[in-house]
Amino acid sequence: MNAAILAISSLSCFFASYFFYSKFLADKIYKLDSNIVTPAHEFKDGIDYVPTNKHVLFGHHFTSVAGAAPIVGPAIAVIWGWLPAVLWVVFGTIFIGAVHDFGCLVLSAKNKGHSIGDLTGIIIGKRARALFLTIIFFLTWIVIAVFAYIIATLFSQFPTTVLPVNIEIIVAVAIGVVIYRAKYGILIPSIIALLVLYGFIYLGMYIPLHLPVFIGGQIESWIILLLVYAFITSVLPVWLLLQPRDFINSHQLFVGLGIMYLGLFIAHPPMVAPAINLEVEGGLPWFPFLFITIACGAISGFHGLVGSGTTSKQLNNIKDARMIGFGSMLGEGSLGLMAIIASTAGFATLAAWKSHYTSWSAAGSLDAKMGAFVNGGAYFMKEGLHIPEVFATTMIAVIVISFAATTLDTSTRIQRYITSELGEIYNIKILTNRFAAAAIAAFTPLILIFGGEGLSWKRLWPIFGATNQLLAGLSLLVLTVYLYRKGRNILFTLIPLIFLIIMTSTAMVMSLKEFIKTRNWILTILSVLLL
Repeated sequence: MNAAILAISSLSCFFASYFFYSKFLADKIYKLDSNIVTPAHEFKDGIDYVPTNKHVLFGHHFTSVAGAAPIVGPAIAVIWGWLPAVLWVVFGTIFIGAVHDFGCLVLSAKNKGHSIGDLTGIIIGKRARALFLTIIFFLTWIVIAVFAYIIATLFSQFPTTVLPVNIEIIVAVAIGVVIYRAKYGILIPSIIALLVLYGFIYLGMYIPLHLPVFIGGQIESWIILLLVYAFITSVLPVWLLLQPRDFINSHQLFVGLGIMYLGLFIAHPPMVAPAINLEVEGGLPWFPFLFITIACGAISGFHGLVGSGTTSKQLNNIKDARMIGFGSMLGEGSLGLMAIIASTAGFATLAAWKSHYTSWSAAGSLDAKMGAFVNGGAYFMKEGLHIPEVFATTMIAVIVISFAATTLDTSTRIQRYITSELGEIYNIKILTNRFAAAAIAAFTPLILIFGGEGLSWKRLWPIFGATNQLLAGLSLLVLTVYLYRKGRNILFTLIPLIFLIIMTSTAMVMSLKEFIKTRNWILTILSVLLL
């Protein structure tokens, strides 16, 4: 199978779904009306509620939801063959993920910007709200831990990325001031920012930076520093750093993804990996684990948190939700598709692929999974566009870290909101304080990262995928009940809901047995609570 033909066919499905299916959902199911006053205007405060240009908000939302997970998940799942992974990413994105993301954003925007947890209480009941918020808290807790670990690992593995990634903070603050305080247009500052960011990728090749170790090793030190940074960003006004960083990152990321696809189309390598490879030595069964291994990239409950937690509070016009909610999920599906192709067609031979994916443990490290994507994407750029391999690998690694960093920023802010809401429910006044809630959000993930067996991402990933899909199912439940009460057709949310609940529950029960067997008590307790 030619990888370029596979990519073109899949991307064509995404484009067709946006122009036809998303329009149907907007007009007939979610019934968008531009006369509705959005929360950004109704509660405008300059901190969390900020009416925002739809292109800027698309950048914030897309980069927040498209973290490293749609790269890591597909890079694992191709061990079962590229065909099941591609089918799940393409059709899961269109008929489940995009429907979910679009719906959660619209539902929140039509209900004063309430989070999906709050909406559970309004639509289903107060007890359901408390339960839902608790599940959200656990998921976001895991997300912060996973992404802090991923970024720290990549900084240590690719020191050439440290300078270009961190310069994004300075550029983002400058863009925020220029757009929101100096009232400049966004076009020229955006072009300048993009050129600066890519210029620093080039400089980063020659100026690799290593963090001075102040606790444990390099990775541990980076984790501490990243969580301090996350705490600070979660309490700053959204227009100052979070929103402009996501906006400029979106340009950088789309350009980078576009270059990878262009290199792929020109090089048009074969898919060297097997289409189907369901019997994996020492591995998990493809059913149901394919559907939770590829979480982000097909469907993710975390996206509903972003849409209802931050994006709905910045929506200028409710009709913008179609481009932002549905469109961003298609963008993430495109990233997941590239991860699959890079991890299968990015190898020169089948023997090279098998040496990496010969068994479940062969590609078991985070370095190996990220390496398959980074090296595969760099291979397309080198073979198709003759871009130097060192620059290509640095650029792709910067893209991965930037995706992960924006997710870390947004998830910490969301966790701050959730902590405050739990404080209101249980009448714990200190939790409603912005800084106390932010401290809990940013620093309690250290328990997951360093607790139990010590520093290990592999302990967190299985429960992350299952919890993520469970939350997506519960969000679809709230959305389905809402649509039913409004007299709308519920099949478009009910069918994905049933599918997700079955897949997730089965996977969590199977995982729980394994956690008990291996005496992994932290994940055992979390699994029991979630079930």
